[in-house]
This record gives sequence, structure tokens and C-alpha cells, in this order.
Amino acid sequence: MSNRRRSKPRRRYGLVSLVAVVVLGGGAAAAVAATSGGSGSGDSRLVVSDATPAADGVSGAAPATASASGSGTATATASTKSSASAEASTSASSSAGASAGATSKAETATTPVKSVPLPARAPAVFTGRAFDACSAPTLATMTAWRKSSPYGAAAVYVGGRNRGCSQPQLTNSWVRSVSSAGWKLIPLYVGAQPPCQTGGNPERISAANAVSLGSTDGADSAAKASALGMRAGSAVYLDMESYDISNKPCVAAVLDYIKSWDRAVHSKGYWAGFYGFSQSSAAAVATAKGAGTADLPDAFWYARYDGNADTSTGFPFAGGLWTGHRRGHQYAVNFKETYGGASVTVDHDAWDGPVAIVG
Repeated sequence: MSNRRRSKPRRRYGLVSLVAVVVLGGGAAAAVAATSGGSGSGDSRLVVSDATPAADGVSGAAPATASASGSGTATATASTKSSASAEASTSASSSAGASAGATSKAETATTPVKSVPLPARAPAVFTGRAFDACSAPTLATMTAWRKSSPYGAAAVYVGGRNRGCSQPQLTNSWVRSVSSAGWKLIPLYVGAQPPCQTGGNPERISAANAVSLGSTDGADSAAKASALGMRAGSAVYLDMESYDISNKPCVAAVLDYIKSWDRAVHSKGYWAGFYGFSQSSAAAVATAKGAGTADLPDAFWYARYDGNADTSTGFPFAGGLWTGHRRGHQYAVNFKETYGGASVTVDHDAWDGPVAIVG
């Protein structure tokens, strides 16, 4: 996602009009055509390439271009990275990873816990194109984009000690106003990050604190969403950046944290979502899910920069995982776009999954 102005390889650490689903894929350089809704005509230029973004989320490879017509005028220039390179850049083992790998069995042992029932209320689902930006845009920008952009949903960073961008616009009033205008919102929480991940995040998971910290952060994410007017029954997504998933103790600690976070979110009446990279953080969760591990996310938002604006084409995991409107796909990043005279740098998401309930 676009919280990226921290230490992520692309995104939220690092959605366009059309009632459809969005997915991320990876592989060869791809050019994508964006279809814009609304009336009028204009030029929407999107640049997508098979490049790895820098650690600050700014892409650094030569772009390939594609164009599409739609309402308003949008100019987007960015390079997207292959999931392989994007994740290799931030998931390399470091001395921190080595120490995590040396964690003893005594430290990784956890007391068995009971699962928490899913929320009684079915989640609200949005299917179409969405975007995520580092900071929530102004109300004026959201109003302009609602009229002429191809997007119907927007992801916003509601909290977390590792949230990298300030959110001066993100208030209860802003949430009510944009929701009344027709926007669907996707709340994202930047919780603690892996012990083997490089970077200087202020909150880290360890084998010793994974369960307790996951519980605390899960409760906090629900509280932050609630304070913004996102009611119980909403989905909240946990942002987990890339890390070295060959480091098994590190993977175990992260999964303990995620499961505890999910239980805490459920206990507050919210659905538990997850955002991660297709070859690292998301892959670890998908592997555990396929193995039947309990208390894993209800909805799955994966970053795979293949230019496929849907959630099924190129889905990199077992096809039976997170079916039934439970997926989001971040398929391209770092596009500066202008609609209605307002410009914002955004990431592109295909969405077919739970969102916030406001009101």
C-alpha cells in the first residue's frame, strides 16, 4: 500500500471505475488499460513495468506505457515490480533474522488459546476498482474523484504504531462525508512487523510477545476503526510487509501474532483482513491456511504487480482459498493521477471483498 513512505518494498508500506474485481499478479512486464466511468472523455495513461520499487516506495525502473480513455483526465506514470523482485528486496535475511532463527523452542512455545467466533453480521462487500494512498486525500479531492475517476473504494490507514504517513484528513466527519458520497472504505492497520524484517519499525514482533502484542494491536485496530465511525461488522486489514519466510522461527512468530490479532478483532465484532506480498508475507499465510491452521484472516489482500485488474487471474495460491468475495489484489503502484483537477499518487487495487460499514 501507500503507507510505503516507511520501509516497504512498494506499498502500504506500501481501485478505477467498473464493477469488477481486482487482483495482483506477477511476472513479465505488463501494460494495463484502465477503464474510467462517468461521462466525458480524456486520456488516462498508465505506465506499468516489471520493476522493483525502492524501499521508500518510489519505483525505480524503466516503464512500459499503455493508454485508455475515460472520463476526466488522468496521467499516471509509474513502474510496478514483479512480486519476486519486490519481495526479495525487503525480505533478505539480516542479523535480526539470524537471531530470530536462533530462538529456542522454549521461547516459541505458546499456551493454547480458543478461537473466537466470527462476527454475527455478514460483511459488507464491494466489487470493483479501488485505490490506496499514503495519506487520505482531502474531502474536496474525494468529491472530485467520485464524479470522474474509475474508482469506487479507497483504502485508508486507520492506525498502528508502524503507520508511516500522517492522516490530517482522516476523521469521523471525513469518513461520514465520503461514505455519504458513495465511497466504500477499506480500513488498514499497520501493526507490529516481523522480527527478521529489515528496517527501523518502532513495533516488532518477537516469539515472546507475539500473542500478547497481537491481542493488544487487534483490540486497538477495532477501537481505531470504531472511533472513525466504522461499525462492528466492518473488515479491518492488517498490513504485514515483506520478510524472509525461509526463516521458520520468524514465520512462526508472525503467524502467532496474526492469529492473536484476528481473535482480538473478532472479539470486537469486526472481520479480520490481511494485506501482504504474494511471495513473502501473504505466501506464509496462504501456506498456513492451506494446511488448515485456525484463526487466520477472513479476507485476503495480496500484492502482486502483474497488471491484472482482478482477483482471480493469476491468483498465486490454491484456488479454493478465500473464495466467495474475500479477496483484494494490489496489481500496480505509484501512479500520479488527476481527476476533476485534483491529483493524488495512488496504488491500484482490484477488489472483491469486505469493506467498512459506516453509519
